[in-house]
Amino acid sequence: MTVPWGRAFVFGISLLGANLITLPVEASSDSDASASDSTCSDIVAQSAPDNAQQWLVRSMYASHCYTFQARAVSIDALGVRTLALSHRIRDGIRQQVVQHLDGPSISVERRSPVGRLTWFESSSDTSPSAPDAWARHIATYYDVSLEHEERVAGRTAVKISFSPNDLQRYQHAWWIDEETGLLLKHMLSDTQGRVLETFQMTTLQSPEPYGGAVVSDLPIDITDVEWQVAWLPEGFIDQPIEPVVSEIEQRFFSDGLAAVSVFATPVGDSALDAGVHQIGVSTVAVEFQTLGEQRWQVVGIGELPPAQLLRIVQSVEFE
Repeated sequence: MTVPWGRAFVFGISLLGANLITLPVEASSDSDASASDSTCSDIVAQSAPDNAQQWLVRSMYASHCYTFQARAVSIDALGVRTLALSHRIRDGIRQQVVQHLDGPSISVERRSPVGRLTWFESSSDTSPSAPDAWARHIATYYDVSLEHEERVAGRTAVKISFSPNDLQRYQHAWWIDEETGLLLKHMLSDTQGRVLETFQMTTLQSPEPYGGAVVSDLPIDITDVEWQVAWLPEGFIDQPIEPVVSEIEQRFFSDGLAAVSVFATPVGDSALDAGVHQIGVSTVAVEFQTLGEQRWQVVGIGELPPAQLLRIVQSVEFE
């Protein structure tokens, strides 16, 4: 099974989730859209943000505008993993590489255009919206607070905490590098405040701004499948995903921080066990439906409380 690129905007290029947020939120104002004419060099030269929302916007741009090398550590229920991270940009294409330094040699690479940021909700408009709209969407569903003078990996950082306005999603905390705006650390906690995952850079090497443009015009392509998800927590919106040649039909949803993938496939010889399973920080919910003579396996994967993910999977309706 192919799992899409993790939770939205976790740790820059960590696990290659790498700020590929494609959240179709409200259309931005003219002032928001002005950033689309700027180069990365223009953006990183701007003065330091004044509030949490401005730091979110800067961090979004920074993940597209800096090349760097880094070392990181990931800690969750599966244990501790050390990683080498690389983010390069050439001719407008980002190359993101995550190499596992423990156990078997595993290296994962992803390429994507600079500027694949957030998307308008309207299907009639195929231009990327500004990160400002993405930050506003997050603030609708989370209480966002800012703290200064934190220190991570030997660098001065600001801390942004995201406390959900309901019990349908987890808590997040980010530590953002004051100099570059790059995300240095991410912590995920459950509804009782217990830490589920910590992902942190231990060293950040040679961050350099890219001189090209930030935004490119990219078409929206929402996956067309033969079924629909009838229930989602408020704020979760259908996302474009990269096409994959497979029998597995997939939908991808995000509220700006958390991400959920739903898959459906005809049942073969290797069906999963029904119910809720935990794989590290991710919850997996499995349900089955029968249409005529065909039995379908429906799987949901995401960083949500188990009851919410199971409800999402149980709501799937076949056309």
